[in-house]
Amino acid sequence: MTSLIRLAFAWATGLGVDESYMVAAGRVLSGGYFDHPPAAWWLSWGAAHLFGTEAPVVVRLPFILLFALSTWLMARLGAAVADERSGFWAAVLLNLSPVFGVTGGTWVLPDGPLLCALLGAALCLVHAVSGRGWVWWCGTGLCAGLALGAKYSAVLTIGGAFLFLVCDRRHRHWLARPEPYAAALMAALVFSPVVVWNAFHGWASFAFQGERATGFRFHPLAPLTTLLGEGLFLLPWIWAPMLAVWVRGFRTDRLLAFLAAPPIVAFALISVWSSQRILFHWAAPGYLMLFPLLGREVAARLHLRWVRRTIAGTAVLILAIVTVIGGQTGFDMVGNRLSAVMRKDPTIEGIDWTSLRADLSERGLLRPGTIVGAANWRDGGKIAYALGADMTVLCLNADARQFGFANPPAAHVGQDLLLVGLAPVAGPFERIEPLPPATIRHRGRVLASVSVAIGHHLNAWPPPK
Repeated sequence: MTSLIRLAFAWATGLGVDESYMVAAGRVLSGGYFDHPPAAWWLSWGAAHLFGTEAPVVVRLPFILLFALSTWLMARLGAAVADERSGFWAAVLLNLSPVFGVTGGTWVLPDGPLLCALLGAALCLVHAVSGRGWVWWCGTGLCAGLALGAKYSAVLTIGGAFLFLVCDRRHRHWLARPEPYAAALMAALVFSPVVVWNAFHGWASFAFQGERATGFRFHPLAPLTTLLGEGLFLLPWIWAPMLAVWVRGFRTDRLLAFLAAPPIVAFALISVWSSQRILFHWAAPGYLMLFPLLGREVAARLHLRWVRRTIAGTAVLILAIVTVIGGQTGFDMVGNRLSAVMRKDPTIEGIDWTSLRADLSERGLLRPGTIVGAANWRDGGKIAYALGADMTVLCLNADARQFGFANPPAAHVGQDLLLVGLAPVAGPFERIEPLPPATIRHRGRVLASVSVAIGHHLNAWPPPK
């Protein structure tokens, strides 16, 4: 049922900024990518080529199916650590939490394959430490490697498993046995292609993600802000009891408590000094491990009316939010009323800029062989997705992300470029010829004016200092 709702949501909404960027920059298949390991990029690329279209519902389909698998894995994990009823309610709560049930379960992001692989690893590890044989240790290693192939932050959850084996006296004997090391070796082998790609590309992806923890700006209250922001993403009435069962879990369910700890603690601590903005969903893998414990508490309290009403009310709230977002991006239900109460109408980020392609095509600016230049990777992703796979889009910015590998501007030195962006696009050209602007429209309503120009003869890239 929830998968059908996600399919409808995926059909009604356009790709977001990050999604458009991943689909567009990922059109060039690669063994690795600048921002993240390749799992999510490969999934959207494979779906587009399998069905012959990059329609939002198509490129999101693998992520919706993966979340259906994640729901089943959560139910099995809850049953393994408690009972079937606990597993059922753990799966229900997972679907009701926006950061999992909406973004992780629908959008073209690394989180979908990450969460699914981590749940698989956790389920296998629960059975492995119970002494059920080599196959569960091998499954743990395989799933851990797949998680690392989706997002580097999976290493934090893997670190939590190691801490559990070190700190728990009942299971410490596993460190003297070969099974955990075989699992670690399998995870390393699965992840090794990502290491090889980085080695041949100047360790670009590792360096980019490593910079998230750098900086020397002291923010003493940042951990509190980070935790509260994570609470909003989870929903406060899910987050608060989840923290309570986490603390209690170090006495009763140490494995899940240890798996949860590194992502939650690490990002809160990094926010103290990092000059980078810590995004609240980064800690989601930590909270993921706490749903079985929360599911057990809910199962034990279903006789309380307020518990049942809270769950039902949350389901209604999430369905209403999804309906409003889908209705606005699909049918422009509220029109320009959002502009009156918000600094910027968010509708422009939730729709596909297909009207831009129609506008430029009518003016004869998208002839075969045209090279398009965008000012940054965010605009570049939306523009490249809207213009289609037959149009080459360059990012004329030092921070080009994956565009810098897929379509490097240096390969087009000496050529003329069609410059398109929400702001005027600059660059080292012999001459830039301004043209009348284009527009981004939604259901006949103009959302933004787009700067258009022709850059004659790209002199060099990168630009001379």
